[in-house]
Amino acid sequence: MQAQLTALRRFSKFLCVITLFLIALGALVKSTDSGLSVPDWPTTYGKFMFAYPLNKMAGGIKYEHTHRMLASIVGLLTLTLALWLLWCKDIPVWTRRLGIFAFLTVVLQGVLGGLTVLFFLPVWLSTFHGVLAQTFFLIVIFIAYALSIERHQRWNMEEEGYNPRVLRLALLLMFMVYVQLIIGNIMRHAQAGLAIPDFPTMGWSLFPAFDQAWLSRINEWRFENNLDPVNMAQVMVHLTHRCWAFLILVNILWLNHVVYKECLDRPMVLKTVYWLNIAVVLQITLGISTVLSHKEVYTTTMHVTTGAIVLGLSFLMVLRASPLTWRQFKTITMKE
Repeated sequence: MQAQLTALRRFSKFLCVITLFLIALGALVKSTDSGLSVPDWPTTYGKFMFAYPLNKMAGGIKYEHTHRMLASIVGLLTLTLALWLLWCKDIPVWTRRLGIFAFLTVVLQGVLGGLTVLFFLPVWLSTFHGVLAQTFFLIVIFIAYALSIERHQRWNMEEEGYNPRVLRLALLLMFMVYVQLIIGNIMRHAQAGLAIPDFPTMGWSLFPAFDQAWLSRINEWRFENNLDPVNMAQVMVHLTHRCWAFLILVNILWLNHVVYKECLDRPMVLKTVYWLNIAVVLQITLGISTVLSHKEVYTTTMHVTTGAIVLGLSFLMVLRASPLTWRQFKTITMKE
């Protein structure tokens, strides 16, 4: 039984890694505008997906078709995980149910991916597809942590002194990062990634006027760079993404202050904050580089991927800062 549980733990972690890789590949599809390179679904140019000739995978087809195949593999791996969890009777019921939920989520994600193609990439559907991918990533992280040795060891320890401030800040950070990814998805699919093409200024002004002259100046630059004009709504989405990123930075600075002041006896919490700091600094750097490089493909793709990493780490922070039961969690978060 122990060997089987060890294998299951490793399998769940592998699914987390390959899901992150799938998110990166999906970002690459969008960054290269390859979303309609394969115009049919669930077939690929009329052929069964895995029967499509590799020598015909050129240009955008290479990215889009590879994304589809990897998504199918992730779906099969998730089904395997769900069945494995159901077969292991020593696994808590809620963890087994989470495995079923993960499989249903990945099926819905696959259907949404197909519909985005069939309906020619509408903004709302493409955004939902992108956000659900991040949600699925959180679910598999939750399963992996539920099965982890770390969580098992926490059951055998004396009751830890949970800090309500840290937990609330961690929850707030995760919520803010999740919202930021929604805003980022809307921005990408609404073609607003360069709606403000300069940094640290905004439309070549530190204090933009938000008038027609300001918008015209942005669109003149876009015309000179062979880009379609943008409207004020696209500019505001982009600006919201920048401002929300600043608020996330403020939140994580405050979280650092609280954690290093009050949680020095929680090494795993400290370790998570350390990696969060690195990921957030990298994410901000990539965000600035995405604008200054005029959305260079691999820079933009890494920006999206690092955003998923920040979300995953913020969720891991919540898991490590939380008690192990739902009743205790409610008590801690509602405590004055």
